[in-house]
Amino acid sequence: MPAATPRDELVRLLVGRPVEAQYPRRARPRGEVLLRVTGLTRRGAVEDVSFAVRAGEVVGLAGLVGSGRTELVRAIFGADPVDRGEIAVAGERLPTGSIQAARRHGLGLVPEDRQGQGLVPLLSVEENLGLAALARCSRAALLGRRRLHPHAAAVVRDLHIRTPSLEQEVRYLSGGNQQKVVIGKWLIDASRVLLLDEPTRGIDVGAKVEIYELMNHLTAQGAGIFMVSSDLPEILGMSDRILVMSEGRITGDVPAQDATQELVMDLATRSREVAVGWLSPRDQAEAPRPARPARPGRAARGVAAPVGHHGAAL
Repeated sequence: MPAATPRDELVRLLVGRPVEAQYPRRARPRGEVLLRVTGLTRRGAVEDVSFAVRAGEVVGLAGLVGSGRTELVRAIFGADPVDRGEIAVAGERLPTGSIQAARRHGLGLVPEDRQGQGLVPLLSVEENLGLAALARCSRAALLGRRRLHPHAAAVVRDLHIRTPSLEQEVRYLSGGNQQKVVIGKWLIDASRVLLLDEPTRGIDVGAKVEIYELMNHLTAQGAGIFMVSSDLPEILGMSDRILVMSEGRITGDVPAQDATQELVMDLATRSREVAVGWLSPRDQAEAPRPARPARPGRAARGVAAPVGHHGAAL
C-alpha cells in the first residue's frame, strides 16, 4: 500500500466501511428518566451539577482535562463522597457515596483506567465477567461459578470477544476485547445505566466501531448511557445530547444535531461566571427539588472505598 494512501481510505480498509460511517449512532425514541442528578456538589471538583439520562439515550459529556468529568462519574457511582445533591435511578433516590447501592439500583461504571480499575489482569475472562455479579449469583462461590459460566459464554459470543477460551487470562486480550469484558460484566449484572469514561481510549479503529455498535444495541434494549470522552468527533458522532463541563460546572446542554466542535470548545473554555442552564425545559419541569443542604461543617464524613485493582467494588 502506498505511503501516501489517504487517511479516509486507511480507515475504510481497517473497519470495512467509509469514514463517514465511523460513528454509526442510531438514535432511539427517548423513554423514561433512568438517571437523574440534581445539584450534585463535591467541593473542589464538581459544583451544582444537574442533568438527566433517559432510556434509549446516549448523553455525552465533553470538557477539557481537569474540568471535573471523571470526578463527576465517580461521584455518581459512589466511588467518591459528595457534599450535597441527589442521585436517583428510575425515580428511586440513592444514598451517595455507596458503590453497593449504585450497583443494586442498576448503575455500572466503565472506568477510564480499564487495566487498573476495570479489570483484574491475572484473572480469567470468565472471572472478570463475573466480578460485578458473582456475589449476587449465589451464596457459595462454587455455585456462583456454575451459574456464571453460561452467562459469561453468552456475553463472549454476543459481544464478539476474541479469546481462546473463558479460562484465558484477560491480560492477554487486545485492548478492544478487554474493554468488551469490562462492559460485559455489567451486562451480566443487568445494569440499566452505564457510565462510560473514555470508552474507546487506547483501542484500534475497528474495535472502536464494535464498541459503538454495542452502545447502539444497549440503547435499543432500553438502557441509558452517560459517556465521557476527550475525543470530540466521538462525542459529536455518538451522542444524542451533549453536556459540556468547565471548572466543575455544566456550561452547556446541546442537542447533537446542533453541536459543532467550535461550539463545544467555546462552552468548554467558559468560566463559571457565564455558566448556562443545564436542564432542558422538559427536564426542568420534571426535576424534583433537592433536599435541604447540610449546614456548614456537617458534610458527610464517610469516604467510600476507592475503585481499585480488586474489581469486586465495581
